[in-house]
Amino acid sequence: MIAHIRYATEGKVALENVHPFHREMWGIQWSFAHNGDVPLFKLDKGQEMPWLGKHDKKDRTYNPVGDTDSEKIFCSILNALKSEFSTLPSLPLLHDYLKEILDELVSHDKEGTILNFILGCGEHTLFAYSWPGSRPGSNVWNGLHYVVREPPFRQAALVDCDYEVDFSELAGEKDRVAVIATKPLTLNEEWVEFGRNELILFDEGKPLLASEDRMDAELAGHGLDSSVLDSAPLLKEDLRRHTVSKRSIFSGADIE
Repeated sequence: MIAHIRYATEGKVALENVHPFHREMWGIQWSFAHNGDVPLFKLDKGQEMPWLGKHDKKDRTYNPVGDTDSEKIFCSILNALKSEFSTLPSLPLLHDYLKEILDELVSHDKEGTILNFILGCGEHTLFAYSWPGSRPGSNVWNGLHYVVREPPFRQAALVDCDYEVDFSELAGEKDRVAVIATKPLTLNEEWVEFGRNELILFDEGKPLLASEDRMDAELAGHGLDSSVLDSAPLLKEDLRRHTVSKRSIFSGADIE
């Protein structure tokens, strides 16, 4: 579930500017919610949207409906992914190429960019990314934090009101959930702050921090799934067809 309570710093208050944004790509529903400020995508009406990735602009498929930088970022990410892959990428490959795109995006203005987002794609796959910061003249820090709730569940006290939730009454022994938020929402749980420029893939409520963890999720059948586009080929073949680091993807996976 993605919920976004938005303070309208960019774009008018209108239905077309409401997060999360949605698009279909490869027969998969993609969702995107963003908190931040990205100068590269602050465009005047009619100004061409920046292109990300290493392919030319002839492959532009996705365009914004509203006028937020958030939707423009989302469309640019999808255009870059669609131009790179002709079959469904494996999770390790998708993670590493998405990280390349984000490195490119942030490099245009590292000091002025604030980029925190959640990107959902399909039944299992959820990415979260943080390039934190504060807007000029503001002492509000915009970043991302997460907490994993799993057995044994316990009570959690909310930060902003005198109220506690007993998750042992709401969840079962086999449940696990990750909550991702701009700031910690509870007082007595171990929230983890994202590092600057950190991209994390979450699967079944678990953050997959290492390349071998993402490989395990792919091999467990939690990769992208589509009825209209061919599945990813064998991972060795996947690597041969795309220019992403072998070492980062195949580390610890017994694949050469």
